[in-house]
Amino acid sequence: MEKRVVTFLLLSLAIIFGYEFVLTELGLLTPPPAPSEQAATSTASNSSSEAVRDSEMGPVSSSPSVSQKSGGERGGPQEAVNSAAETIEVETSLYRAKFNTRGAVLTGWQLKRYRGNGADGADVELVRQGGKFAGPLAVKTDDVGLTKELNEGVYRVERDFASLDQANQTGHVTFIYEDERTGVRLEKRLTFHADSYLVDIDVKQTGLTGSMQIGMGTNFGIVVWGEGFIGNIGPVALVDGKIAVDLPDGESERTGSVKWAGLQDKYFLSVLVPKEGASVWVKKEDEKLVSTAVRLPIAASGSTVGLQLYAGPKEYDTLQALQIGLEDSIDFGWFIFGSWGWVKAVAKPIFYVLRYINEYTGNYGVSIILLTIAIKLVFIPLQYKSYKSMKEMQLIQPKAAALQEKFKDDRERLNRELIKLYRDNKVNPVGGCLPMLLQMPVFVALFNVLNVAIDLRQAPFTLWITDLSLQDPYYVFPILMGVSMLIQQKITPTTMDPAQAKMMLLLPVFMTFLFINFPAGLVLYWMTLNTLNIGQQLVTERFYVPRRQEVPAVVEDSEKK
Repeated sequence: MEKRVVTFLLLSLAIIFGYEFVLTELGLLTPPPAPSEQAATSTASNSSSEAVRDSEMGPVSSSPSVSQKSGGERGGPQEAVNSAAETIEVETSLYRAKFNTRGAVLTGWQLKRYRGNGADGADVELVRQGGKFAGPLAVKTDDVGLTKELNEGVYRVERDFASLDQANQTGHVTFIYEDERTGVRLEKRLTFHADSYLVDIDVKQTGLTGSMQIGMGTNFGIVVWGEGFIGNIGPVALVDGKIAVDLPDGESERTGSVKWAGLQDKYFLSVLVPKEGASVWVKKEDEKLVSTAVRLPIAASGSTVGLQLYAGPKEYDTLQALQIGLEDSIDFGWFIFGSWGWVKAVAKPIFYVLRYINEYTGNYGVSIILLTIAIKLVFIPLQYKSYKSMKEMQLIQPKAAALQEKFKDDRERLNRELIKLYRDNKVNPVGGCLPMLLQMPVFVALFNVLNVAIDLRQAPFTLWITDLSLQDPYYVFPILMGVSMLIQQKITPTTMDPAQAKMMLLLPVFMTFLFINFPAGLVLYWMTLNTLNIGQQLVTERFYVPRRQEVPAVVEDSEKK
């Protein structure tokens, strides 16, 4: 029985922790090119690549626009000024945004408080540079030709501020496209706030009918694809009160009550928040390229559509303050192959406590150690019962083995005899497992918090650990974790036979190799927990577990009774 349990445990750990390593080795899990690598080609390609093809922003309804002319028949004053496109920059204390007047689309969104993981230490860039896909805030209409005109034409710019700071909290930039010959006019008015990642957007149109899509571009908000194994990467939306993170094989449209929609990775997020009824369109452009947009109905000519843009970090307090459910994009509830509410319910209080401790320590590494100690103290009674039960099971193991040998051909008789043995010796065979199961939600929740919380990103600990969200560059923590796990295994009571015990010695080696690529904060937690377990077992063995004489492996023939 125990051999099957050990095999199941090893296979489960291999599936849970090993699949990312395997995918990486096979070349199936690699991050997209860094922004710095892409930027070299972006300048040359911007003028031609930002044209919106019919397939780039998804399907729209077939209702006609005000103009039925094809893209090739369109002309007018706008064509004469196509070469006059320029870059408009907006800078606040939080980010640096860049817009191209050709199409009035975003070409850059750098977060000034977060650095990339590259050697140059440049600010995190949320906009994917270069490529053939439409940029963020591109507009698609029901008319293919008109869509091309709106996204290839150069917009006139009006702005009422030079910079945003404490003295000048709010500013407006308005991009205006108009064709006097056809009567088409599109106005994008953006309102920026000095101390917020939120941008208010009003899109006013004249001469359009049907519906329009406002795109989020491709991978806008995804800095690293596939970083870590907890949390969702790609499209995300809040529809009908539920988080939707499905990535389609091709393209799909989600309807219902859309609160917000956009793209995310482990630590960053960009979403559009429509103020009116909208649907969400998602398209998988390539293996690690995904686009999304919101479709909004067009009312009468001259009407304005309002929405908001959030592009920034997954800071829990920042997202929660918006009161639109964006904080639920932080997946505290991961457990094996899904996101479970009960794990999230435990994780959030742990997250609050971790941040509370950090307010006093100022060091998240120290905070992790103190929080692990606090949780360990809470569970000492349960772990004591577990250790005591395992010790008692170890003492009666010789007699249990003798019963198993004697009644190996009579399973029903064996069960009766084992139950009698446990009852006579006042031993609970599941007493060692139950306390461990009760602790699992807490340890899984803490594991999630340390893996997905952006608070640990760029948070130093000591000496060579300058970022707790990255792996230990010298593998010191994983090796110490493996050693501590081996010591704990050696001193833990077991009822396994010697062959099974030797096989279990491979587990610390296996876990050490898995933890090499884990964030240093996670490894620090696991190493601290193992060290505390070793200390508790030594103290319990020395002072608290009563000494009982081992039960001799002699089986009385109960048939004589």
